[in-house]
Amino acid sequence: MLLAFAQWLAQDVRFFSVFNYITLRAVLAAMTALFISFLVGPAMIRKLTAYKIGQSVRNDGPQTHLVKAGTPTMGGALILTSIAITTLLWGDLHNHYVWVVLLTTLGFGVIGWVDDYRKVVHRNPKGLSARAKMSWQSIIALLVGIYLWNAASLPAHTELIVPFMKFLVFPLPAFLFIVLAYLVIVGTSNAVNLTDGLDGLAIMPTVLVSGALAIFAYVAGNVVFSKYLGIPYIPGAGELAIFCSAIAGAGLAFLWFNAYPAEVFMGDVGALALGAALGVVAVIVRQELVLFIMGGVFVVEAVSVMIQVASFKLTGKRVFRMAPLHHHYELKGWKETQVVVRFWIITMLLVLVGLATLKLR
Repeated sequence: MLLAFAQWLAQDVRFFSVFNYITLRAVLAAMTALFISFLVGPAMIRKLTAYKIGQSVRNDGPQTHLVKAGTPTMGGALILTSIAITTLLWGDLHNHYVWVVLLTTLGFGVIGWVDDYRKVVHRNPKGLSARAKMSWQSIIALLVGIYLWNAASLPAHTELIVPFMKFLVFPLPAFLFIVLAYLVIVGTSNAVNLTDGLDGLAIMPTVLVSGALAIFAYVAGNVVFSKYLGIPYIPGAGELAIFCSAIAGAGLAFLWFNAYPAEVFMGDVGALALGAALGVVAVIVRQELVLFIMGGVFVVEAVSVMIQVASFKLTGKRVFRMAPLHHHYELKGWKETQVVVRFWIITMLLVLVGLATLKLR
């Protein structure tokens, strides 16, 4: 929107051509998303509190969490609103990738919103049934996978790239590409949702990973940099740096309210949407395995739940004191802030490893 306006002004005033630079708009997107969230955040928290849209707490969880009961949830709507407005303001709305990531994010956000609404407003502890939730996630993810396959202009746009291996790539036929896209989008969405169990635990890794993906998107969309670094050139992918920067800006602002002790929780509406956003960007820029590395905390949290469930069903015994993994460490005696900050540090290290794959091939 603002880009089109700036391009129109640039016909008479050369200064406005500076807004054609993705790097500038990415910075402005982060600042805009930050500003919107700071501006709207306090009012939204007051509304959620007034409507008594409060978080319920597991009875079998750490006893220190009982004080969290009633804390406003569904704050992820703030993040999504900020991301959507910012992307529409600073993104190139003629770019189909912008619409793919934005609609995917909002689609998963709607699923999370329905789930949260049933839990906190209708007082239905089950929320949206697991089957319904997975069905809608699957429909959106499969449609995205099919669209991206059909939109690919070169064979390299559908290859699986192996990190640190310059010449090791695997051409993917349509079926495998779509299945991979489905697994990455749905898997990341649910992994982030499982991680969102402590104050600030999920949002900071999301900010870090989205910032790194912004770099990958910019490089993939630049013909010179992509050739130099040996990654597929994907015309138009650079615009995703705007979207990723908006996630980072909105996420940092939300952390202001979500840091311990949290004034608001993001809920499924935020966690499912943000996870899907990271997944679809990684698929577009062909960095699915790098996302697996950078989002290692999300992966371990999800795997811990799968191991716990499988172990209990097969042997009747639990591997962890409680799943997801962050609760296990709480029950071992770690304070909540210790768990959160240590998981942040691990994510920082993993993101640096992921960024190293740009050059170490």
